[in-house]
Amino acid sequence: MNKSMLAGVGIGIAAASGIAAVAGLDVFSSGPRYAQVVTATPINETIKTPRQECRNVTVTHRRPVQDENKIAGSLLGAVAGGVIGHQFGGGRGKSVATVAGALAGGYTGNQVQGNLQDRDTYSSTQQRCQTVYDKSQKLLGYDVTYKIGDEQGKIRMDHDPGTQIPLDGKGRLDLAKKV
Repeated sequence: MNKSMLAGVGIGIAAASGIAAVAGLDVFSSGPRYAQVVTATPINETIKTPRQECRNVTVTHRRPVQDENKIAGSLLGAVAGGVIGHQFGGGRGKSVATVAGALAGGYTGNQVQGNLQDRDTYSSTQQRCQTVYDKSQKLLGYDVTYKIGDEQGKIRMDHDPGTQIPLDGKGRLDLAKKV
């Protein structure tokens, strides 16, 4: 191999390397390399998380009654009223007083037993729970308005792009690169 041939091969390799380096620098590209971000609005979703909220409350209960119709009170009151009514009057008036005393005593005995039953209570503590919802925000992404030259566009991105978005060699958004 002669020296001129070796020099030619060397010059060819150097020229090819230089051309490849210049092509890699994108010196001949005439378009913009970045899209300018006009706005980047965060998109949030409201998440509702349920949880139980419990508290203790005092509850008053009426004790169970044996005589719901208050018959015992009515009978005892009627007997007592009849005995008292029998003490008044004479002859036929005594009978009327006895019946009137028995009626009044029966009614009074019924009312007294009812009042006693209503006041026969006890208290207990019970736990009352209800479902409440805690709210939180989850970031879904960003609605981005961008500008390439005089053209404006919109896109949804999963991250905040900052002030600019890189473009590929054809002038389209390169979403794989982050600035």
